[in-house]
Amino acid sequence: MWKYPDPIPNYCPTLADYFSYAYLERLHIQKCSNFSDQDNPASYLSIFFPSKTLDMPADKDPAEPAKNELPYSVRVWQTIAIVSLFITILLIVRVGFNVLLMALAGCLIAVYFHGLGDLIQRKTRITRRSAMLLSIAGTLVIIGLSFWFIGTKIQIQVAELSNTLPGTIRITKTKLNSTPLGRKLLDFTSGQQSEKMLETATNFFNTGFGVLGDLYIILFLGLFFTASPSLYKEGILLLFPQPRKAQGIQIIDRISRSLRGWLRGMLVSMLLITVLITIGLMIIGIPLTMVLGLITGILEIVPNFGPLIAMIPGVLLAITVSTNTAIVVAILYIVCQTIVANIVTPLLQKKIIHLPPALTLMSQLLMGALSGVLGVILAVPLLAILMILIDELYIKKIDPDLIDSK
Repeated sequence: MWKYPDPIPNYCPTLADYFSYAYLERLHIQKCSNFSDQDNPASYLSIFFPSKTLDMPADKDPAEPAKNELPYSVRVWQTIAIVSLFITILLIVRVGFNVLLMALAGCLIAVYFHGLGDLIQRKTRITRRSAMLLSIAGTLVIIGLSFWFIGTKIQIQVAELSNTLPGTIRITKTKLNSTPLGRKLLDFTSGQQSEKMLETATNFFNTGFGVLGDLYIILFLGLFFTASPSLYKEGILLLFPQPRKAQGIQIIDRISRSLRGWLRGMLVSMLLITVLITIGLMIIGIPLTMVLGLITGILEIVPNFGPLIAMIPGVLLAITVSTNTAIVVAILYIVCQTIVANIVTPLLQKKIIHLPPALTLMSQLLMGALSGVLGVILAVPLLAILMILIDELYIKKIDPDLIDSK
């Protein structure tokens, strides 16, 4: 900063001198033409305060753009490009969402085989490869023997159920038509309402490649994931930067433990509910008990909605016997489902996976609207994965104390 030289030596100016043009002229005000910044007020103020250097910023030209600021048109096109990319990603995910769900189902099959292989390895002390081969082969053998011994009987009962179900529905309509509440229910489920319900059910059970095609793809994906899980795990870890590799491994391991706990609890629950319903219906005296128990066990994989759907054919068959029998059958389904859902399943999962009931129901409704029956079946594990990702990538960052509490 330029500093004006000291005033005339041995002269003490008075206040009047500062307002005197002659004194300013004696201070060589004409030398202001040599100032580096004549428009800077500090240059003139330094005349009256010669012993101090004033640092006042020069006026900034408002028309001059910032050095690092992009033009407005460029920012607009960048925003349009980001929004377009986001919409494109959403459309791709929407179209290929069923494929992602089938990949998740294949992962669950791999989790089952590896979990069973770990159990066999711990109990027998054999090699990992031998335990995995025994896990896959043993599962296939058990399924084959089950169909060999009870497959014929189940097939006969399924055919009998399909033959008797229309007559059972007619008997049920007749009994409902004898009561005012039953007539209102029949009016609601007839005509256009029945056509809408049938269309909704058809869309709900439709799949991308058909039921057999989806099962074929899921089975082979599960076998591929089972054969070389490290290949896909390392591929996912490549998406994490080097400082975050440890966190990526922790997230994958936590997801694996949660899915394994959910799958273990679900398989035991399915087996237990099948046995309880079959034995209970046999004691009550309802026909086709084995196929009704099997339907209940299969639909157990769908929380909230599965038990209600499984109860319908059992209650319809019980109505053909008597109304009191139908009430007893409904109570049997409710009691068995309550025991399995609220006592057995929590003990098996041991708080490995805990999902709020409201979120579970909302996720099932959303996944059912997006992907039909496959989405409803996989809504719970998908919600568990989402909650783990939110917890690891967001919640622990804003609340680090949770790391020590878990």
